Amino acid sequence: MNRRAFLTVLPALAPVPFAWAKAGPDQSAAMAELANAFLASLSGEQRAKASIPFDSEERQNWHYIPKARKGIALKELDEAQKRAGFALLDSGWSEEGGQKARLIIELEGVLAVIENNPVVRDMGLYYLSIFGKPGDAKGWGWRFEGHHLSINITHVGDRWSATPAFWGANPAEVREEGALKGARALSQEEDLARKLAQALHAEGKPVVTEPEAPREYYTRAQTRVSALEEPGVAYADMGEAQRQALRDLLGVYAANFAAAIGKQELDRIAQAGWEKVQFSWKGGLEPGAKHYYLLQGPTFLLEYVNYQNDANHIHTAWRSFDGDYGLDALS
Repeated sequence: MNRRAFLTVLPALAPVPFAWAKAGPDQSAAMAELANAFLASLSGEQRAKASIPFDSEERQNWHYIPKARKGIALKELDEAQKRAGFALLDSGWSEEGGQKARLIIELEGVLAVIENNPVVRDMGLYYLSIFGKPGDAKGWGWRFEGHHLSINITHVGDRWSATPAFWGANPAEVREEGALKGARALSQEEDLARKLAQALHAEGKPVVTEPEAPREYYTRAQTRVSALEEPGVAYADMGEAQRQALRDLLGVYAANFAAAIGKQELDRIAQAGWEKVQFSWKGGLEPGAKHYYLLQGPTFLLEYVNYQNDANHIHTAWRSFDGDYGLDALS
């Protein structure tokens, strides 16, 4: 496996640090400036592909499978345009989230070798779309999407939305020889959840709701979602160490985004009441077993499943019942 060959597809892989992305009122203006700079780097034809009206139905048309999408594909950009595009992306996710996203993209190159299918498994088939006019206080946003990634950032007034948010990994752990052997893009999402489930189970709490994991997470790429009728252990019924473990687990997902954006998502959960959040697990509790978990509260759900490829293929999706695509701020 030649990692250098993979990286030539995305020479802008090195994350760009932005101090202002950590917090502060200037984040929206700075992100809008980066979005406008990216659009300005494009040709007229490219800009027409990348620019989509904010009120378009396409803004709520997301998916995580490899397929053609609206927007401009990375493979259609030259080096300067890629740098401008990744500067925008790096303003919306954290440094850790940016590294995770880049590794997920690199996994397409791993799959291209494993499956001998570089046409479908193409690291250039990740699409960036700009919705509306960057900086418009009435609402604008962007989406970065391809296989196993769907990042949807919306800004309305002084409010952010980071959902729907899909992060996946195939393979979950790279076992083939090469520079990426041993890499795990979503290691914390798996390991922290398993430790919490094991701790709850050891205390006799009904965290394992079924012995078998589902093949796929339940809400898939639905445009809107509502609460699942799934039992689980409530935060209110956990000990303090378990409560902290649950907060840490959700914090991993929030930390994929720039701090100000992730904080707003966690604030929504806190305002609705941490005590109402539930955690449940299906499948085996030991590493290597097929498994699924659900985090759910009054305002959100977060699903994770690792079933395919002998439990070496992860899908995760964080959804807000009213806040996906910034719809609560727009209502």
